[in-house]
Amino acid sequence: MTAATPDIDPFTRPYWDAAADGRLLIRRCGTCGRAHHYPREFCPHCWSDDVTWERASGRATLYTWSVVHRNDLPPFAGRTPYTAAVVDLAEGPRMMTEVVDCPEDDLRVGMDLIVTFRPAEDRVTAPVFTPPGPDNPSPE
Repeated sequence: MTAATPDIDPFTRPYWDAAADGRLLIRRCGTCGRAHHYPREFCPHCWSDDVTWERASGRATLYTWSVVHRNDLPPFAGRTPYTAAVVDLAEGPRMMTEVVDCPEDDLRVGMDLIVTFRPAEDRVTAPVFTPPGPDNPSPE
């Protein structure tokens, strides 16, 4: 069984390279102006192909979550329990992710979160989210 890591192709390479550099990218449509995530070569709102990469602020609010206590797939088995989550990015898109460094009892719908990055596993650095605090200042 192989690890569950994304397939990086020429189109998504800028996204993963930015994550490795500590930056979260989204795509914005030049036709309708709406942002989206996950990265696609077309706008999922108006179907235009006039979309460009944009650096996201890194701010989000928690939409929903589930604490996963069992997952036998690598690399997740070594991380249980973990908090699988959906967040609303400040720019508008909703993103599937993980909340880290936050006890389950502290999770609240609408709580502020900021992006941080999980160190590379299988050469892939992933954006995850955490509550802002002294060790995790809000992005400017």
